[in-house]
Amino acid sequence: MAESETTEPSRVRPALVVVNGASPDAASGGRGDKRGVAVSFSRPELNVIFNLYGAKVAQGEWRDYAIDFTPAKAVFSIFRRASEAPLYRIEKDPALARRQGAYAVIAATGLVLRRGHDLARVVRVLDRALKLVGAE
Repeated sequence: MAESETTEPSRVRPALVVVNGASPDAASGGRGDKRGVAVSFSRPELNVIFNLYGAKVAQGEWRDYAIDFTPAKAVFSIFRRASEAPLYRIEKDPALARRQGAYAVIAATGLVLRRGHDLARVVRVLDRALKLVGAE
């Protein structure tokens, strides 16, 4: 280390942080920019989802899951086998919170089975047991 160099923290240049291809203060004018922050499920929401998931795994209907967090929405995908397409997707989209509800259950075909504001009520569509109707 040369005599002219210093190790004082006040003399060290701050590191440049690049978010979404721009400097942090350039796009937002110094304000915090939330474009890069991913939407996620909260702990109570995950408890509701995993209670249902655990029951279905115990029944042998579901075997695998995946969770995706993007800036637009959070998705919990449910699989029968990991190599297949998801049977159902439980999505949280905050952009729809004031309109149709932030939560949705979507089938493999893309059909929205239920949408609403309360996650516990929305996932109830998957909890229904199919009953065999037949003549004895």
